[in-house]
Amino acid sequence: MEKEEIKNIKQTKEQWENTILKKTLEKFPERKEKFFTGSGKEVARLYTPIDLEDFEYEKNLGFPGNYPFTRGVQPTMYRGRFWTMRQYAGFGTAEESNRRYRYLLSQGQTGLSIAFDLPTQIGYDSDHPMSMGEVGKVGVAIDSLEDMEILFKDIPLDKVSTSMTINAPAAILLAMYMVVAEKQNVSPDKLKGTIQNDILKEYIARGTYIFPPAPSMRLITDIFKFCSQEIPLWNTISISGYHIREAGSTAIQEVAFTLADGIAYVQAARDAGLDIDEFAPRLSFFFNAHNDLLEEVAKFRAARRLWAKIMKERFGAKNPKSQMLRFHTQTAGCTLTAQQPDNNIIRVTLQALAAVLGGTQSLHTNSRDEALALPNEDSVRIALRTQQILAYESGVAETVDPLAGSYYVETLTNEIEEKALEYIDKIDKLGGVITAIEKGFIQQEIQNSAYQYQKEIEENKRIVVGVNKFQINEKYPEGLLRVNPEVGRRQIEKLHALKKTRDNQKVQDSLTDLEKAAKSDANLMPYILNCVRAYVTLGEICDVLKKEFGEYKESVKL
Repeated sequence: MEKEEIKNIKQTKEQWENTILKKTLEKFPERKEKFFTGSGKEVARLYTPIDLEDFEYEKNLGFPGNYPFTRGVQPTMYRGRFWTMRQYAGFGTAEESNRRYRYLLSQGQTGLSIAFDLPTQIGYDSDHPMSMGEVGKVGVAIDSLEDMEILFKDIPLDKVSTSMTINAPAAILLAMYMVVAEKQNVSPDKLKGTIQNDILKEYIARGTYIFPPAPSMRLITDIFKFCSQEIPLWNTISISGYHIREAGSTAIQEVAFTLADGIAYVQAARDAGLDIDEFAPRLSFFFNAHNDLLEEVAKFRAARRLWAKIMKERFGAKNPKSQMLRFHTQTAGCTLTAQQPDNNIIRVTLQALAAVLGGTQSLHTNSRDEALALPNEDSVRIALRTQQILAYESGVAETVDPLAGSYYVETLTNEIEEKALEYIDKIDKLGGVITAIEKGFIQQEIQNSAYQYQKEIEENKRIVVGVNKFQINEKYPEGLLRVNPEVGRRQIEKLHALKKTRDNQKVQDSLTDLEKAAKSDANLMPYILNCVRAYVTLGEICDVLKKEFGEYKESVKL
């Protein structure tokens, strides 16, 4: 806007405040002295062009599909096709999870998202002492290629895209997926999907790490290089802010720490000799959708614009696809309540709406009963229907970036970008993400935010419906899903039977080759693939790599 226009608006606003607003406030005071976003940023009463005085349309917004991608990474967004409806699922044995996946696909789900149990995530076979009591509990147990074959039985891998939430042993699970595809006669260039493969956020917020940072980063860059040559449609990493937010971060911190991790991965790949425009187009991100609808929309838009600038200005990426931040969203598990669990349906709807208005590429909607147990089929169907109603009935997908130009949303977008960049600069000055993790800086920032959030709930400064206000007497919910305690025993029996029937000479030879490769600078993916083809177990592969790489032990002093 012209300066004269801004000046006139300022004068008109002042008149409004001194007349109409003043009279109203005298009769009807506002509910609170101050209002805040979910992240604790003060919200003004009114936003006008004054708040966007230096706003330039082409610089700050542009057009969808064009740098800086604030308005979306595709020119037509959901007018072309809807986001991928990718419900995260997995429990018990591969047989049980396979039945759930086929059910979800039959109900209109358009992509698979695999949850692995805790032993699988940290590299233990089901018969390891550390796995006792955890097999199949928070995801599906995968010990070997045999389990992966069962998991995808009757699911053609050239017809679906698959996301796998796996980090430290990501190379092994990717190899298993590739070999299952081989057995289905599906060539690698037809495979579509994502492995999370984001180890840095494990050190920050989640804890399912195995190896120290340096060899972990080597595995990640090996995957980048291998996939760019062998699986061109595969997303080699999903850089995750989701777990950072679940640990208690603010929206600003989620953007800052996630993009700082992204910078570390890009730099590691460049240091390994990879060309940025060869691997960067297959980077993807994973964000949380929290309760504050408009702040969340602004968060997604700010992250997209900031990443475009980082890739173009910091790393010199020339391919527009290298500058695009493409992301999956999951609604916020940390906001689900065990009290009045049906309220979670409404929370998830608002969070899913934020993701869609923010331009997500795929979406998982949490189920109403997840604060109590793994979701049952009825709950999963309602969660999926939430997405389908948003897509087909709400109208929000009919135009691109419908909230663009909102004085509030644009101001929030600018502020989140600015504050996130301040965090990234601070991390750079500390020496980068790994140093910041080792010093405990990132963890401390998240812990402080989590403490403040919980304190506000306990002091009734933040209302959670059904928890600290509007409570009712209620019975414990019925019909919750329970994982059969026999799952662990059956999985161990199956694993022992496999070890007796496989070619154990091939097993030993492939493990020896892997051990030699780990001592060299060779790309480890071909060696892991050979192990998988020989039905070497996940734990056996990880044990060989632990022998060479060691294990990570957290030693942060906060």
